[in-house]
Amino acid sequence: MVKLNKIYTRTGDAGTTGLVDGSRVSKACPRMQAIGDVDEANSAIGVAAVALGDHPLGRALERIQNDLFDLGADIATPGEDFAPSEMTLRIIGSQVERLEGEIDALTAQMAPLTSFILPGGSPGAAALHLARAITRRAERAVVAVDDPINPLALAYVNRLSDFLFVAARAVNQNGASDVLWRPGATRG
Repeated sequence: MVKLNKIYTRTGDAGTTGLVDGSRVSKACPRMQAIGDVDEANSAIGVAAVALGDHPLGRALERIQNDLFDLGADIATPGEDFAPSEMTLRIIGSQVERLEGEIDALTAQMAPLTSFILPGGSPGAAALHLARAITRRAERAVVAVDDPINPLALAYVNRLSDFLFVAARAVNQNGASDVLWRPGATRG
């Protein structure tokens, strides 16, 4: 476990931050951008979880938030050895597979899409759609890291945005309350 006796350290006052291996990088480097975007996605998922209240998807969102801390630690660990160890936290295949299973289970309860949908329908679904869009940005940031990244970390963040899309539809009465896109409807 992490033990924080003091929140500020002053070590980042010059615009750098430490990685898991002890190296220091600019807070503006692509790796730190990715970590920040993953953190923002995690916060948006927290907002969605609060919006859902006691909805059964709340537990899945809590697990995902924990996974996103794992993902941040993975991205903060430079190198080309992506095997987890006692000292190295990495996203693993079972985390990606769990998301895939949850996506499949939710999708099985819904009619197929016949149109693109607008992000909304209900407050909980809208919050999930916002989290999905932020997660897509986090995915782009992870792809932009100019050093090797764990392929399973990238797969996880890609699958997560799919999960959030399907979860939003599930919250919208399994798609019955989705707001459908009507191409060209507002042209006048």
